[in-house]
Amino acid sequence: MALHFDRPEFAVRLARLTDRMREEKLDALLLFAQESMYWLTGYDTFGYCFFQTLVVKADGTMALITRSADLRQAKHTSILENVQVWVDRVNADPTLDLRNLLVDMDLLGARIGVEYDTHGMTGRVARMLDAQLTSFGQIVDASYLVSRLRLIKSPAEVNYVERAAVLADDALDAALALTKAGADEADILAAMQGAVFAGGGDYPANEFIIGSAEDALLCRYKAGRRKLDPNDQLTLEWAGAYAHYHAAMMRTIVIGEPSYRHRELYNACFETIQAIETVLKPGNSFGDVFDMHAKIMDERGLSRHRLNACGYSLGARFSPSWMEHQMFHVGNPQPIEPNMSLFVHMIIMDSDTGTAMTLGQTYLTTEEAPRALSRHSLDIINV
Repeated sequence: MALHFDRPEFAVRLARLTDRMREEKLDALLLFAQESMYWLTGYDTFGYCFFQTLVVKADGTMALITRSADLRQAKHTSILENVQVWVDRVNADPTLDLRNLLVDMDLLGARIGVEYDTHGMTGRVARMLDAQLTSFGQIVDASYLVSRLRLIKSPAEVNYVERAAVLADDALDAALALTKAGADEADILAAMQGAVFAGGGDYPANEFIIGSAEDALLCRYKAGRRKLDPNDQLTLEWAGAYAHYHAAMMRTIVIGEPSYRHRELYNACFETIQAIETVLKPGNSFGDVFDMHAKIMDERGLSRHRLNACGYSLGARFSPSWMEHQMFHVGNPQPIEPNMSLFVHMIIMDSDTGTAMTLGQTYLTTEEAPRALSRHSLDIINV
C-alpha cells in the first residue's frame, strides 16, 4: 500500500476521533470531506467529485462506499478493508446504498453526525441523504468535528508541512529568477509550479494566484497572461504542497522603482505582520490575530483597502481550496495551540491609486513565539 503515514499514526487519529464522538454522543459519523478521509485512513483520490462516504462508528469500525473507479484507489492508498461500491446507472441513488450499509452496520435508530460543510457534499446529495435518513435515526450536523482535530499537527505532519514550506521557497526563487520587465506571466507561473513538482511536491488544492498591473489587485486566479511593463507590480500567492500538506506564501513584487504608495503600503503590511507574531501564540485566539491586523491597518487609514480576514489554518487539503475552516476573522474564539500550521497574509488593495501590496507566509505555532517556515525574509521585493 502507498501510505504516507504508518499504522500507529492512523490508530492515534482514530482514537482521538472516537473519543470526541463519544463526547458528542455520536454512534456514527458520515465523512464527506476528502481531507477527513485522507487524515483518518490515508485514502487519496479526487473521486469525491462523485458521491462517496466514509462511515465511522464510535467503536472504531469503518466502511467506505464509493464508485468502482475508486475501489482500487482505496485499497492501494488507505488502511480501509471494508470498501463497498455503488453502481453507476440511470437515476442512481447512492444514498439508498448508504442507508443499506448503515443497516448492515447496525445503525438503525442511531445518532449519526454528518459532514455537511464540505466540497464533497453537494446540495443535491444533502437533500437525497436527508430524505433517506429522516426516519432512520437522529441526524446532526458534525461538519467541524474532524476539521478541529486536524488543526493540531502530529510530528509526522509537521515534517510534511516543513517540506511543503521548502517547496514554496523554491517556487519563489524560480519566480524571482524570471521576474523583470518584459517577462511573461506564463513563464513565471510555469517555473513556480515546476519547482514544486521538481522537488517531489503535488498539485496544490487551488490554483496559484498571479496578476500584474491592475490584475495585481485581485485575490483570485483568473485566466489570461500578460508581459510585465518596465514599471509594474506582480502579485503572487502560491503554496508548496507535499503529500497534500500545504505551506502558502504571498508577495507583491515591484518591477521598476516602487512608488511612494507601494512603500507606504509595504510598511503597513510589515508592521502588521510583525505585530501579529506577538499574538500568534497560546493564550490568544484566532480573533485576537484579526483584531491586531484591523487595529494597525485602520489606524493607518487603510480600512477600505484591507480584507475582513488575514489568514487561516493550513494542512492536508484537496481541491478546490487549500484553506481550512478556521480563519483569522473578527470574533473567532478558536484558541491558538502549539503545532498549528497557520498562514498569515497582509493584503492591501488600493483601487483609488491602483496600488497593490501583499505579504504573507506560513508559521508553525509553538509554546511561545511562532516559527516562520520560510527561509525568505519579509523585505519588499523590487526588481
